[in-house]
Amino acid sequence: MNIIKNQEFGGERPLYASHDLRIEDVTIHVGESSIKECSNIEAERCTFEGKYVFWCCDGFRVRNCLFREGARSSLWYTRGCDMADSLVEAPKMFRSAEDIKLRNVKMTSAQETFWSCRNIDIEDVEIDKCDYVFMYCQNVKVRNLKINGNYSFQYAKNVEIWDSDLQSKDALWETENVTVYNSFINGEYLAWHSKNVRLVNCRIGGTQPLCYADGLVLENCTFEPDADLAFEYSDVQATILNNVPSVKNPRTGSIHAESIGEIIIDGNIKAPGDCKITQG
Repeated sequence: MNIIKNQEFGGERPLYASHDLRIEDVTIHVGESSIKECSNIEAERCTFEGKYVFWCCDGFRVRNCLFREGARSSLWYTRGCDMADSLVEAPKMFRSAEDIKLRNVKMTSAQETFWSCRNIDIEDVEIDKCDYVFMYCQNVKVRNLKINGNYSFQYAKNVEIWDSDLQSKDALWETENVTVYNSFINGEYLAWHSKNVRLVNCRIGGTQPLCYADGLVLENCTFEPDADLAFEYSDVQATILNNVPSVKNPRTGSIHAESIGEIIIDGNIKAPGDCKITQG
């Protein structure tokens, strides 16, 4: 493997089409496509300032690196990214990429990040200012993920979330095959139009959660005081350990809660309209 240490690059494509390359303590200044069409790349203690850094790359390992704001859109059309102990200040990272592994990574301005990606494995990651993160992603597994941004995981499929904190309205919108364990999901309109969402030991906040859902399952969850008007037009099987502020027109299934502030069944309920609701 070739090694480049303590050097600076800029401009267009300075390391284009490199293979079997390790860069250490390297700075990539303003420019474009610095490490494009490359394979088997290792980067350690590097700083990236120019945009489109890793495009169309196959197999790269990133450790203790910094992606400045100018390094936007830097991980597109890639395969085999292993990133750890790094700080990402740039938006629009990871598009149409696959086989992504992140450990102990902080992303501070992650708008439009992780779009149309597959095979994602994330642990101990913080993502801030991240509207539309994980949109259209498939085969995602995350643990100890902190999100502060709306519309997370829209249209995603085959997702497993553990021990996480999602501060996100419209989270899990129109998702399919999602399981969330031991997590706090806080934001209005949770999981509308979803299929096969399962929440286990989760805490739920925000108005009108879990409506228009098919195959919805809740196991031993709790509701925040603002999580009202829940389950409208949903097919649901739910056990809830505390008070639900209100339940409105669930379509079918069963709901059991410690208590329910208000049960609203009116003329707008949809067939079959046979959801069994119990308290106590």
